[in-house]
Amino acid sequence: MKRIIIILFIGYVLFPNRAMAQQSPMYTQYMFNTFVYNPAVAGIDPFFQIRSNHRFQWVGIADPPLTNSISYYGPHRELPMGYGGYIYYDVTGPTSKAGATGSYAYNVGITDDIRLSMGVSVGIMQYRVDGTQINLKDPIDQALEEAIYSSVVPDANLGVYLYGDNYYAGFSTSQLINTKVKLYEQKTGLNKLKAHFYLTGGYLFVINDDFKIEPSAMIKGTAPKQIQLDLNTRAIYQDMVWLGLSVRTKDALSLLIGYTYDNKIHIGYSYDFTITDLRKYNSGTHEIMIGYRFSDIKM
Repeated sequence: MKRIIIILFIGYVLFPNRAMAQQSPMYTQYMFNTFVYNPAVAGIDPFFQIRSNHRFQWVGIADPPLTNSISYYGPHRELPMGYGGYIYYDVTGPTSKAGATGSYAYNVGITDDIRLSMGVSVGIMQYRVDGTQINLKDPIDQALEEAIYSSVVPDANLGVYLYGDNYYAGFSTSQLINTKVKLYEQKTGLNKLKAHFYLTGGYLFVINDDFKIEPSAMIKGTAPKQIQLDLNTRAIYQDMVWLGLSVRTKDALSLLIGYTYDNKIHIGYSYDFTITDLRKYNSGTHEIMIGYRFSDIKM
């Protein structure tokens, strides 16, 4: 199975036109940290917050994908704008991707109840393959086993975010520069990063003083191919405890649970049940979200 994962990931980095995987980190609990997908989210709330996501994918196989990220963002104290940044590290066996990004957003009022935020982010990404950890009987390229290969490239993202008290809709793109990634001196090792898009939306239904229901969705991919849909619904009790279900096309079904303490500390957990052929080789995917909300700095 290790050989399968290595081939899949190398194909994803070096041959993106042939791979089903995307080139960006994936999160089941994206709805709790949409800032990592859309820079326009910075500044829409009157407080700064910090969020971290830790994803342990396909537990049970050798060298499974692991993703860690942390973000910090919030508003300007007086002006209708926000800023922040995040860092992430995504690793699968001998291959990894790391990045750091800074974001800026400006928002305007459309009506008394609707606002529009527009954001941009810039950063850098590093792709790395440790060939010394690869030992295949029939290697893809003998040179790949002899050294460590790394490529650092720039990145840029754009986004818009329309929101009100109980709903939101956003559209964003990433990897706009389409930079070439060169990991080693072979023609097949020279490839452009693909631009990704993310379309998100959600609505909060207030049932009564105790219960709320929040459906949300994300469409993501590299149009016109490799499009994936996430559909989620969670039930919230007294703005403190939530339980949710999610489905991701061509990938997994998920169970989500979370807790908020004093409207400050946020903890979430999700478990993915794999629905592809990979379910035969793993016991699922675990993801943990931890967040902290600081005090309001603007009215």
